[in-house]
This record gives sequence, structure tokens and C-alpha cells, in this order.
Amino acid sequence: MALDLEFVRSQFPGFDSPVLSTHAFFENAGGSYPCRQVIDRLTRFYTDRKVQPYAPYPASELGGAEMDEARSRLAAMMNVARAEVSFGPSTSANTYVLAQAVRGWLKGQNAAIVVTNQDHEANSGVWRRLAEEGVEVREWQIDPQTGSLDPTDLAGLLADGRVRLVAFPHCSNVVAEINDVAAISAMARAAGARTVVDGVSYAPHGFPDVAGLGCDAYLFSAYKTYGPHQGIMVLREAFGMELPGQAHFFNQSVLYKRHTPAGPDHAQVAACAGMADYVDALAMQHGISGDAAARGRGVHDLMRSAEVAVIAPLLDYLAGRNDLRLIGPRRAEDRAPTVAVALDRAALPVAEALGRDGIACGGGDFYAVRPLAAMGVDAEKGVLRMSATHYTSPDEIARLIAALDRAL
Repeated sequence: MALDLEFVRSQFPGFDSPVLSTHAFFENAGGSYPCRQVIDRLTRFYTDRKVQPYAPYPASELGGAEMDEARSRLAAMMNVARAEVSFGPSTSANTYVLAQAVRGWLKGQNAAIVVTNQDHEANSGVWRRLAEEGVEVREWQIDPQTGSLDPTDLAGLLADGRVRLVAFPHCSNVVAEINDVAAISAMARAAGARTVVDGVSYAPHGFPDVAGLGCDAYLFSAYKTYGPHQGIMVLREAFGMELPGQAHFFNQSVLYKRHTPAGPDHAQVAACAGMADYVDALAMQHGISGDAAARGRGVHDLMRSAEVAVIAPLLDYLAGRNDLRLIGPRRAEDRAPTVAVALDRAALPVAEALGRDGIACGGGDFYAVRPLAAMGVDAEKGVLRMSATHYTSPDEIARLIAALDRAL
């Protein structure tokens, strides 16, 4: 089944904006356009429900009900329990809080954790700092040529049975290769270790079936998945209740409050229900049926299929040039449609030139200093990053390729 691109783009007001529509948008990895359903819910909340929620009067009851709806519907879509979905100000903040819980959990134990050098720094630095508590930090290193993580290397790191946690990305924000979360989680679980997955760079390309992946925590950002500026953390109950709580003592028995010390942004939490509205609209338009989890999986596959097709010409074009280095897999099927290239010059001025030519993209290190250094990329020069998603059109890809021809 082919994605109805006209219908998809009609769900995003950004494509009709007199400001945004002047450029073909290729910085989706930095933050996607919000869908109409999210904008409508956010507007309604600020217009009709902007009071303290959960009090016994109409506006407050409506506000609380919409916040509850967001948690319930996202949980159902990701195939987890409602209490296992937490909201926070950002994924970086959520990961930091989770790391503080793990710090207390491992204190005094002769324990080790595994981190990768493929990660964005948000899912690397906070875990590495557990060394301050005497936790041994082991690095699962990428191949310096391909940027790939080899599961055989992980097996060696797990062999002595001391590893209690493995933190790794579903895919990197510069390498973009899709890691086999289910296989890695099973390997870690067999060795007695929990798994924390950074899904920020993957979730925009299809919301995950977290139960199917088998990980203990999965974190991603709503503002990169067509929603408001919120971090979303799926924390499975067994792990979340085992960890020492990080919030008010009287909230310790409630899993979705147990590790969220910041007060919730009521309006943005409520608006997250719009992401589920959008998935359901796509499912209905494309004849995808079943329960929420089944609709989520169907829309995931629909998005991925469209992205593989639309990004392939860009990968073909870049592979044909000998004046740049394509980071990550050559095949569209093996990666997210986030495409980074190392140039023979600084990337940011090239991104600026593309901006003047009607292309919105970025240049720099994108907080991925460790993987770039491991692959021998000069962090001062950085990489040029062009990131698509399911709403990217073939015409926009053609415009990007033509602009690259002029800029490189």
C-alpha cells in the first residue's frame, strides 16, 4: 500500500505557511513539523482548559481528562501499560533523571554498565558519569569505517556477568543505521542486564511497539514526532519500580509520577494526544484496522516504506560523488532517512548556502561528537545533515539534489 502523500501533507499546516513553505525542509531530525491535530489540541487547551487540572469544575476536569487521554492512547499505540508512559521537559532531562535513579540502584555494587560511542551525548554522558560512584563503564565501540555496532563485541562486554545495564540508540542521529533493538535487548537480558534505548532518532519514522522490542526503557521526543516540545519515556513497570524514585515521596507508588520530578506541562501533555489522532487518521485513510497497537504497527510500516523509497535517490546521488563521505549505510532499507556527509570543508557554510537556495538543513556535530570522532571526522568541520521523514516529497528530494550540485 502506497502512502497517500497528498493526504499526509494536508495534515501539516507548515506546508501552507508563507514562511515555512519557502524552503524544502530537511532538518526533521532537529524537530519535525507539528501535525494539525496537535496544534488544534494545544490551541484548545490554552483557550478553554488553561487552569489547574483535576479539580471539580468543568474546565479543570476537561484538562485533566485530556492529559489522561494522551497517556492512555500513546501507551496503547506503543503496546505498553498506561502507567509505563511518563512525560518530561525533554528526552535529555528524562534520561538524566533516569540515570540518577540508576546511580542509586547500583550504588555499592561491584557493577558495570555498557554505553556506546554511537550515541547522541544525551544517552552517553549521563551514563558515563556513573563512574563517579565506582560503576565500571564499558564502551561498545562502533566500526570506525562504517559506524556500525557489532553484537559480537557486546557479547564480549557482557561475558563476565557484571553488567547491569546497556544503554544504546535505536539509531544514531548521524550514522542512522537501525540497530536490532529486540536482539540486543534479548542478549542483555540473558546476561542479567537491563536495557535503555534512545529512540529520539528512530521514533519519528514510526512509533515503536515497545513490548515487541523487549527493552526496559525507551525514550524519545514528541517535538520530533509531529508533536509539542515534550520528552516521552516508556519505563517498564518491573524496572521502574525497582529503581529508587526520583520524585515526591507521596508519588512513589505511581509509576508515571515516580521518576518525573518536574511538574507536568499540562497543555503540552494534553496536546500529545494529537499524535495518536494523527496515527489514527493515517490508519483510517489507508485502511489499517485493529486495536491501537495494530494500527500503530501498520502506520509504522507505512511510514518506513515511504521513507525508504523517497530517500533512495539522494543516497544514490551521494554515493556517486567522490568529494564527500556518506556516513552510515548505503542502502535506504538499513537506515533512517537522516543522511549525514563529511565534506572536505566546514559543513555549516555549505548549509548556509543551501539555505539561500531554498533548502533547510544543518551543519555541525549535532551533539554526536563521540561517533564523529570515532569515525575520524573533524568535529570542527562537522557534517552536513539532511533529514527527511514520511511527509518528504520526491520533488523536495530533487530540489535538494539540484541545490547540492550548485553548492558542492
